[in-house]
Amino acid sequence: MDPVFLLKKYLRGLSDMYLWILLYFAMINLIGYIIMWRDKRAAQSSHWRISEKLIFQIALAGGAAGIYVGMRHFRHKTQKLRFKIGIPFLVVLNAGCLVGAILYLQR
Repeated sequence: MDPVFLLKKYLRGLSDMYLWILLYFAMINLIGYIIMWRDKRAAQSSHWRISEKLIFQIALAGGAAGIYVGMRHFRHKTQKLRFKIGIPFLVVLNAGCLVGAILYLQR
């Protein structure tokens, strides 16, 4: 079966606000993943690096899952305690915020 058809069928029942929330989380997590890829490449080639502060700001803004996946996929910043504890904590926090937003919209 066509995956686009299935996606349209599933999303048809959602309100516009749900779609905007899902789109936001998808985009911010994609940005988080790309930032981890870019910072890993910069670290390997001694170029300008992305600050840890910016990485955590993106994680706090909802991109923690993308950053976590990027950390594991690129094996980047996996030894730093701040990232080993902080990013998974922010993943849980982001998930809680997403669930909270959905529950709020359902009332």
